Amino acid sequence: MSETGILWMVGGAALLVIIGVAVWLFSKSRKFNLTDTPEGQKPEWMRNLPPQETLDALKEDGEKIAVFDRDPGEKLAAPFAEQIEDILRSRISNDPALKDTKIDFGTDKNGGLEIIVNGNSYAAIDKIPDEHLRTVIKQAVADYNKNK
Repeated sequence: MSETGILWMVGGAALLVIIGVAVWLFSKSRKFNLTDTPEGQKPEWMRNLPPQETLDALKEDGEKIAVFDRDPGEKLAAPFAEQIEDILRSRISNDPALKDTKIDFGTDKNGGLEIIVNGNSYAAIDKIPDEHLRTVIKQAVADYNKNK
């Protein structure tokens, strides 16, 4: 057999091996194991449920479990901000001084957090004029962080 024929055979075999490995890697990359974890631990995807306030808000609205509860007409924020908003709304509804306060977290045009209180927009918690509301928001954030 000539040198050219041998080179073609070796090259063809190498190409088949490369294609085989690529197909194997592709097939493996599409599979994931949701339950393979160290003994006594939950899988990563199960470790952090939404806060109880989010679960309560979803149940109250008759919705299935989700990462956050979004009501019609509400601005959308990052999921963690929406979860803090759920905690905050639960606190506000049980606070006689704040129970009539309408609050919404959203994303401003620059991608930052926007806090809407009774129709007024604020770019930071410290810009909100009501000191009691600022304290309740900070407590909701602290509680969220404590559970994550």
